[in-house]
Amino acid sequence: MKKLFALMMVLVLGMSVMAGCGKKVTLKILDTEYITEEYAIAVAKNNEELYNKINTALQELISDGTVKKVVDKYISGVEHDLKLQENVAKDAEVLTMATNAAFPPYEYYDADEKIIGIDAEVAAAIADKLGMKLEIADMEFDAIIPSVQSGKADMGMAGMTVTEDRLLEVDFTVSYATGVQVIIVPEGSKIKSVDDLFADGAFHKIGVQEATTGDLYSTWDLEDPEEGASKAEVLRYKKGADAIQALVTGKVDCVIIDSEPAKAFVVQNNK
Repeated sequence: MKKLFALMMVLVLGMSVMAGCGKKVTLKILDTEYITEEYAIAVAKNNEELYNKINTALQELISDGTVKKVVDKYISGVEHDLKLQENVAKDAEVLTMATNAAFPPYEYYDADEKIIGIDAEVAAAIADKLGMKLEIADMEFDAIIPSVQSGKADMGMAGMTVTEDRLLEVDFTVSYATGVQVIIVPEGSKIKSVDDLFADGAFHKIGVQEATTGDLYSTWDLEDPEEGASKAEVLRYKKGADAIQALVTGKVDCVIIDSEPAKAFVVQNNK
């Protein structure tokens, strides 16, 4: 039985996690951003017909304001009046979305063990445009692209950034959202800004969710630079919540993650 995201948050972050001295660790997000990125939908390279359908539907949903309504609901709390997947024919073709449902507000489990979020609703709107029934497959983040490549899933949506390496593996639609990678640190951390990660003589342990943009960029920029000595050890976790747990227990010095999940993690931890 899949764990509820809410339950996971409570167990991992909401139990007044203590450092070694028994004092609760308060987290904060640094004011300076690590990187800004564009999110898009991944589709197999050998499936041009489906790619064109999904991309066209997405462009129409962006133009008519549907995507903005969905984003505003989860980012700003503005409810919308969209009716998604309510009139799907019983024999409708299935559109399968591969995701990693531990990335709020893009995809996560609600109290009824249903995957909700920005990506889930945008995918539902695309399915409606195409007259299809949406099914969402939850998996590890690094399994999403292989699932799309193999045809097990029609598309991948998981707050996924377009990178040169990923473009070699799949095709991407137009961007539907902008994400910002931020740095979470404990109160009192010596890391005051992004520049501190790159300072002369700096060496930090950085927590990330495996195979995400935070992982990719921190590896390229800090752990394995083309020139000069490494400035970090990147510790990779299956879930963002696991990276946060490592931060509050002192196993890493900071966490690099998307700004919206970062806000949710920090708020829950600091209750």
